Amino acid sequence: MVHLGPKKPPSRKAAKGSMADVPRDLLEQISQLETLFTVDTQKLCAIVDHFMKELEKGLSKEGGSIPMIPTWVMTMPDGKERGTYLALDMGGTNLRVCEVELLGNRDFDITQSKYHMPPEMKTGSSEQLWDYIADCLQAFLQSHHPSDAQKELSLGFTFSYPCTQTAIHNGVLQRWTKGFDIDNVEGHDVQPMLEAALKRKNVPITVTALINDTTGTMVASNYTDPETQMGVIFGTGCNAAYFDVVKNIPKLEGLVDLDPETPMAINCEWGAFDNEHVVLPRTKYDVQIDEDSPRPNQQAFEKMIAGLYLGEIHRLVMLDLHEQGFIFERKDVEKLKKPYSIDASLLSQIEEDPFENLTEVEDLFLSRFGIQTTEPERKLLRRLAELIGTRSARLSAAGVAAICKKMGIEKCHVGADGSVFNKYPHFQERGAEALADIFGWHHMPPTHYPIKVQPAEDGSGVGAALIAALTLKRMKEGLPVGMKPEFIEKLAQEHK
Repeated sequence: MVHLGPKKPPSRKAAKGSMADVPRDLLEQISQLETLFTVDTQKLCAIVDHFMKELEKGLSKEGGSIPMIPTWVMTMPDGKERGTYLALDMGGTNLRVCEVELLGNRDFDITQSKYHMPPEMKTGSSEQLWDYIADCLQAFLQSHHPSDAQKELSLGFTFSYPCTQTAIHNGVLQRWTKGFDIDNVEGHDVQPMLEAALKRKNVPITVTALINDTTGTMVASNYTDPETQMGVIFGTGCNAAYFDVVKNIPKLEGLVDLDPETPMAINCEWGAFDNEHVVLPRTKYDVQIDEDSPRPNQQAFEKMIAGLYLGEIHRLVMLDLHEQGFIFERKDVEKLKKPYSIDASLLSQIEEDPFENLTEVEDLFLSRFGIQTTEPERKLLRRLAELIGTRSARLSAAGVAAICKKMGIEKCHVGADGSVFNKYPHFQERGAEALADIFGWHHMPPTHYPIKVQPAEDGSGVGAALIAALTLKRMKEGLPVGMKPEFIEKLAQEHK
C-alpha cells in the first residue's frame, strides 16, 4: 500500500491515538486490558520489597528461587589491561565470536563474526551443539588468522544460562532457558564439553573464563564508565549482575580462602524471581504461557518481561478477544494460532506506526496473517502492545531498584543490553519513570535521576575478553579464582 503525504513523527500525546471512533464494546475491552496489565506504584513497591528479600535468600545457605550465583569475577578492570583475547557468546538466537585487543588505556579494538544458531540445535544432542560451536571458532580463526592457526589463544566464554560455578573457568548447568532443551548437559560442567569438542577439531583455544553475559556487560561498561555498578540484560531473556562482598554471601562460608571484604560479582539469574507466584501480577495469559512452556513453574519473572514472551502474550490476548467475538469477526485467524508466531519486533512495529489510522499495522496484519483489520481493532491492538511493553519496562525497573536498595546504592549507572532495551519503543523512558515512581524522583527532571539505566558496552565480547585478562592476571599473582581446591575436587567427584 502506498502512503500519501509526509510521515509525522509520533509524539507522546499521539502515541495512544484518538479513541473517539472506537465502539463502546472495544473501549470496554481496552479498559479491562488496562486494568489487567497496569502495574501501579503501590504494586511496584511491593514487588521491590519482595524482590530484595528473595535476593538475600538466594545468597543464604538455604538458597531460594533466584540462584544468586558467585561468578569468581573478583575485581573490576583498572583500564590498563593489554593483550588479545577471544570471546564467544552463545545467546538465544546467535553465536558470536570476537577477537578483542585490549589497548591498555580503557580502549579496545574488536573484530567479530556472527553465526546463526539453527533452531533444531536447541533440542538436538549435546555433541552436535559443542561440535557446531567448535566449527564456528575454527572458521573464525581460519578467516582471521590463516597463517597463525596454531597459536594458543585464551577464550572468555559467555554462556548465558544458570550455572553453578566452583571456579571462574567452569560451570555446571542448572537448567536450560531461552528455549533450549538438550539432554545430558544439565547437571554437567560445560567447560570440559566445549574443550573436548575443540580438541576433536584440533582448534588451539583454551577456555580461560566462563561468564554470564550480564557479568560481562557490567565489567565492560565499568571499563569505559567507572560509575557503572550493575549490568542488566533485557532481551530474549532477562538477568542482572552486581558486585557484593564475600561476607554478605553466607553460602560461601567455609568454601573460600578470601578476605570477607573481597568483592564478588553475583550473577543473579533473576528470571526465576517469584517462581512461587507470591507477588507478580500474573494474568491468565501469563499462566497459559507458563503452563505451555517446556519448563512450567520456572522463570516466572522472565516470562512476563522478556522479549521471547512479549509477542506471545499479545497473540494470546488477540485470540481470546477473537473467540469472544470482539475482534476479527468472521475472519480466518488460523495463522494466528501458531504459538510464538508474533515476536517482540512485531509489537515494536505496532507501537511505532506514525499514522493516526494505523495503516502500517493494517499492512502488517494483512501480509503476515492474511487478516483485514478495522481501524478500531488496530487501535486496540496498539494499546495492547503499549500495555505489554510498559508492564515489561516497569517490572524490569523493580529488579534494578531492588538491587540498589539491597546494596544501599543511591547513585550509579546501570549498563543495560539486549534487544528489548535497545530496540523496543519507549522501553528506556518507561523504565526510568518506574524508577522515579519507586524512589520518588518526580520533583526533578529525568536527566537528573541519580540512578541511570543506559546502553552498555559490549559485555559478551569486550566483557568476556576483559574477564579472561583479569583471570590470567589473578592466576599469575597466585590469587584464588574459585573455591578451595578440596571442595572443587569433591564436587567434581559428586557430579561424576
